[in-house]
Amino acid sequence: MQEQLDTLINTTVTGLGYDLWGYEYRPQQESALLRVFIDAEDGITVDDCGKVSNQLSAALDVDDLIPVAYILEVSSPGMDRVLFVPAHFARYLGEQIKVRTRLPVEKRRNFVGKLLEVDDEKISMQVEGNRYTIPHDIIDRARLVLDIRPQRKGGKHA
Repeated sequence: MQEQLDTLINTTVTGLGYDLWGYEYRPQQESALLRVFIDAEDGITVDDCGKVSNQLSAALDVDDLIPVAYILEVSSPGMDRVLFVPAHFARYLGEQIKVRTRLPVEKRRNFVGKLLEVDDEKISMQVEGNRYTIPHDIIDRARLVLDIRPQRKGGKHA
């Protein structure tokens, strides 16, 4: 089912002229959540999300890939975007990210720090002065951390 869902989502989103940033599928016993993130060079509007949501909802209903009642959410990745694949991480080297793992790494599962390195198998982060290496296959969720401190003249933070 996962491969069919991948294909359906990717085909629908790209067929409408958008980029698929990624998606999260969270099945429960009696319901499910499908959260789809779309992107475009000129950004994403509410109308774009509505267009993709309508088309994707119809396609999901026809193919009946989700066997329970589901909630479909379509949005832009946002400024604090979720990072799904190694290429997403590589794009944000040197930035602050937040990572939650499915299994502990050195007795912890939550990390907030600077992304130091990325390859196809793992990422490395600096967190509170310590370096952690985290395999991609145990990352439950990762996202950028927004730096919302006001900027002074010259680009320095206050």
